[in-house]
Amino acid sequence: MFAVDHILISDSVLEAPFACQLQACRGGCCVQGESGAPLEPGERYVLEALVPELAPSLRPEAQALIAARGPWEKVGADRYAVRCTSDGACVFAVYDEAGIARCAIQQAYEQGRIDFPKPISCHLYPLRVERRQGLEILHYEKIPLCDAARAHGARCGISLVDFLEAPLVRRYGRAWYERFRTLWNERRRLLGLAAQS
Repeated sequence: MFAVDHILISDSVLEAPFACQLQACRGGCCVQGESGAPLEPGERYVLEALVPELAPSLRPEAQALIAARGPWEKVGADRYAVRCTSDGACVFAVYDEAGIARCAIQQAYEQGRIDFPKPISCHLYPLRVERRQGLEILHYEKIPLCDAARAHGARCGISLVDFLEAPLVRRYGRAWYERFRTLWNERRRLLGLAAQS
């Protein structure tokens, strides 16, 4: 594990190649899991404010659930998550003509209809943020669903650090990301891994 400012980063991030392959995973990270995507406390209110804009594009079951219980739920002491429908899918998951799950929030953002890309935990995935004793720890959640993404990243020479540049900058800022990338390369050299430009 190594530190960049006040953030600890697991060494599992060092070797991980990664580039999403939606045709292979079919958006499974939006529809699988024990609960919905973790939320920052303030993101709850952002999602509530987005409901009127997004609701017409959502699945009927998701619309009904949000109308009855809202778009988020409490999942522990001071922990919150996006609500999921009975099939385990995020309430904001929509399906394209090929049956691939897409994020209604991200689609609306890309269309210029809203200014919120998606919850930061979704944007950072497969990195997860853990909080322990006042510190943030970034660790890589390696799951079989993403086997194709790892294989594609390895073929194309795309590291997890490169693939997640935009969300890491969104979360911590450009200056932090540049320090992170420098220390990431130094750590790779120290452990006998090839540095990347």
